[in-house]
Amino acid sequence: MSNQSATHPLDEILPLRQLASYGLQHVLVMYAGAVAVPLILGSALGLTQQQMVTLINANLLTSGIATLIQTIGFWKFGARLPLIQGCSFIAIAPMIMIGKQYGLTYVFGSVIAAGALTILIAPVFSRLLRFFPPVVIGSLITIIGVSLMPAAAIWLGGGDPGASSFGSVANLMLGFATVAVTLFVYARFTGFIGNLSVLVGLVVGTIIAVACGMTSFAHVGDAAWFEISAPFAFGAPSFAVTPILVMSLAMLVIMAETTGNVLAIGTIIGRPSSQTTLGNAFRADGLSTMLGGVFNSFPYNAFTQNTGLIALSNVKSRYVVASAGVIMILMGLFPKLGALIASVPRPVLGGCAIVMFGMTTVAGIQELSRVKFDGTRNAIIVAVSISVGVLPMSFPAIFGHVSGPAKLILDSGIFLGAITAIALNIVLNREKHAADRRELSPVLPDSTGSSAH
Repeated sequence: MSNQSATHPLDEILPLRQLASYGLQHVLVMYAGAVAVPLILGSALGLTQQQMVTLINANLLTSGIATLIQTIGFWKFGARLPLIQGCSFIAIAPMIMIGKQYGLTYVFGSVIAAGALTILIAPVFSRLLRFFPPVVIGSLITIIGVSLMPAAAIWLGGGDPGASSFGSVANLMLGFATVAVTLFVYARFTGFIGNLSVLVGLVVGTIIAVACGMTSFAHVGDAAWFEISAPFAFGAPSFAVTPILVMSLAMLVIMAETTGNVLAIGTIIGRPSSQTTLGNAFRADGLSTMLGGVFNSFPYNAFTQNTGLIALSNVKSRYVVASAGVIMILMGLFPKLGALIASVPRPVLGGCAIVMFGMTTVAGIQELSRVKFDGTRNAIIVAVSISVGVLPMSFPAIFGHVSGPAKLILDSGIFLGAITAIALNIVLNREKHAADRRELSPVLPDSTGSSAH
């Protein structure tokens, strides 16, 4: 057997052209989400346009570094999986609260402290893997896919629900034309071209938008050729107990979402994640978050939307995502490149997202298809956990009267779904777990129990 045939697709190093093309595809998918966090935070805190540009460039630069840490890894840092990193949306509300009450330097101080705490507790948190049997993993991946659909809908409508053009016929037609192109390329071509179906859809959709006057590249000329974000550009970080506690709670929720993302990727690429993998992923999140605080950025975790792209393209190499990290570093250093990629219209992103996010949901369904339902209570576990998990996405106002740390938790459908699935599995399948323990006991070697999975 040759070395190449023995190499797992995860560790396959593709030719440079393919690395660049597939990596660019990942960047185009996640770019809108990557710049959203600094834009939202900067607007909420009343920062100047130049300050927000600094935050965006710093975010892209650190996202690229964080992606390299997670995909390539070193020592005990990095899951060494195709996980593209970006600023977590979970941390937006806590950062706005800290920024308004204490100031921006306390935001960065709390981010650095919370990142350090994440590294310290990574070994403890990774031991929770035993609470994620297939019935929990399948439910969690399905929740991740379904929870992404509102983002696809917002992009499809134009990106700004408050705009008068949101949901216009032109936006919808552009989005669904992108869907059609993506599906045509995926169904008609195989190999390299087929795997680039999302990139082709993005390019063709953007060309259509330019022809119809729905986007332009004028702002590319306004962007600087080169710019680098210096450490502590907003001043030395400040530390206080309350901001650190608030941000640390946000990191716990982020770690729960990282668990779901790592397990989802492990399922899709055919290499189930271990306790060691999870621990290394948490340490990478913590280190990247600390770097974020130093370089004027924020907490990091894996971007879920790229999971669907891996499932759709079937390109599983972590080096492809590492190449996406390199592209993001270049975008952070060369703003014109970032401005060019930002020209992709939101309806075009929405069209591709419909396909990709649906593929994430399919990955969850495939995992659940391996779960035994007859004669078990697994059906009710899946039903309730998915229903609870999609509540924040289905109607965000449901938790409108909740405030403080509790709201931070309740706003995360992935966290809610995971906790629900874990708790129900422990309670409803306790007889099965007891039977499994008897099977493993040397005193009762003939003891058997029905498998719930």
